[in-house]
Amino acid sequence: MPRSGGALKVSVVTPSFNQGAYIERTIESVLAQRGAFELEYLVVDGGSTDETLAILRRYEGRLRFVSERDRGQSDAINKGIRMTTGDVVAWLNSDDTYAPGALDAVVRTLGGTGARWCFGECPIIDEQDVEVRSAIARYKAWVSRRYSLRRLLGRNFIPQPATFFRRDILDEVGPLDESLHFAMDYDLWLRFARVAEPVFVPRPLARFRWHGASKTGAGYRAGAWECFRIASARARGVERLALPEHLLHLAAQLAVYRLLDLARPRRAAVASRDAPARDTRRR
Repeated sequence: MPRSGGALKVSVVTPSFNQGAYIERTIESVLAQRGAFELEYLVVDGGSTDETLAILRRYEGRLRFVSERDRGQSDAINKGIRMTTGDVVAWLNSDDTYAPGALDAVVRTLGGTGARWCFGECPIIDEQDVEVRSAIARYKAWVSRRYSLRRLLGRNFIPQPATFFRRDILDEVGPLDESLHFAMDYDLWLRFARVAEPVFVPRPLARFRWHGASKTGAGYRAGAWECFRIASARARGVERLALPEHLLHLAAQLAVYRLLDLARPRRAAVASRDAPARDTRRR
């Protein structure tokens, strides 16, 4: 429920570990959000040894952060959510960014519909914030407009950075499963879907960064198979008819991503050859 002043409080948690190359862009995208809501922002760092802590200290007073060893990403997210008090909760990884106006759109959606969770579009960007793999993002948006639990069991199309939920639904279904390494978000969405249908917001809410050093970029095969195992465990009765579809989608997904990986070095070489010299230093 809204607070006494009528405005929802939005808590954003960023799990972080040695993402100094990207985290400032993540932070700026969160702190730039404006709208009729109260923002609470917490970075949960796993003890980074790069420039991350120096960056975080520059933002003291505008965000909170803790830096200590943890048991991995899911543990950091669960810990961060427990440390926050917002009505609406989300996590944004330390290499992803929010789109301008995202939190305002989320608050308007959840406040106007009474929904318990929502998600929106999520373009994919590269290390230089250039949109890539746009066909994949468009496909996920197309499927999202036709949301059903059966479709969700057949493929993981809900983008984690662009998903937001009320705290009470998390209290009802429980926290992230810390035994999962890649698809803990997909497992959570399936648990949410058992108790409430989401609202799709047909606009970009976040940008997902695809790069070789990211967990998703480096381990998409393992992540895809983990999604299938989760769907197999969560499907009930006739819902299991969605599992062959999930397998077919998994095979197609891996084939497409493999082709994109093969094409990427060639595109990078051409871009490097044709691009003018430029200053790539970060402030």
